[in-house]
Amino acid sequence: MNDARIPGAFLRPGTSSFSDFLAENAPDLLPARRSLPAGSAAELAPHGTTIVAATFPGGLVMAGDRRATMGNVIAQRDIEKVFPADEYSVVGIAGTAGLAVEMVRLFQVELEHYEKIEGTLLSLDGKANRLSALIRANLGMAMQGLAVVPMFAGFDPDRGVGRIFGYDVTGGRHEESAFFTVGSGSLFARGALKKLYRDDLSQDDAVRVCLQALYDAADDDSATGGPDLTRRIFPVVWVVTADGATRMSEDTLGALADQLVGARMVRPDGPVAPLPGGGEEAQA
Repeated sequence: MNDARIPGAFLRPGTSSFSDFLAENAPDLLPARRSLPAGSAAELAPHGTTIVAATFPGGLVMAGDRRATMGNVIAQRDIEKVFPADEYSVVGIAGTAGLAVEMVRLFQVELEHYEKIEGTLLSLDGKANRLSALIRANLGMAMQGLAVVPMFAGFDPDRGVGRIFGYDVTGGRHEESAFFTVGSGSLFARGALKKLYRDDLSQDDAVRVCLQALYDAADDDSATGGPDLTRRIFPVVWVVTADGATRMSEDTLGALADQLVGARMVRPDGPVAPLPGGGEEAQA
């Protein structure tokens, strides 16, 4: 007769960190514990880029393009790179796609486990620190070319604002006050955001600014995919406010993408930022 009892490790009081629990009881299930042969594996797995985020009064927007590349080949045209971490936060992935998605799933369970054990939500800074620890645990794989560099953002109920956190491959964390980008197209997207971002953006305008930044990234970076009007594949966009994290519908994004591409047919380089003291207004 099979013994169907729950193992004792699941019944003992323990840590509120699911990843610590897993490391103690089933370390082989952690992505970072898997051994790899010597050498670089960077060209063996699809990579995802680009992620952008921007705050607005009362919340934030995070958006990601849909292209994954493997060397000079488009590996996937409709990959998703932005996910809800919990009810009030989102995480975007750049780097090795498979490991990044697995890390996001572990992070989601980590936050849910903490909430169930402690009976309360982890603070936004606490969530950012937990993700930092997961990235740090992946350093060995990053040194072999399988790097994961996510972006984390959420609504902070204590401050009543949206906050954005960036990371490096060692798990180093830094906070960005207004906007941030990661991925191979981040340089071009950041340039667009620097020109179009304002502190008083509405939610709708923040979405448009992020879409413009992704378009500029796709315009100059071959690894970033722009709106695909023929296949109706559009960026993934999440909006986070005091009401929680909400994914924008495909219909809404399709309409915005049609407007964006139509405007680019008239002005291929996109909207311009106003100069101090006069001139032309930006059409975000």
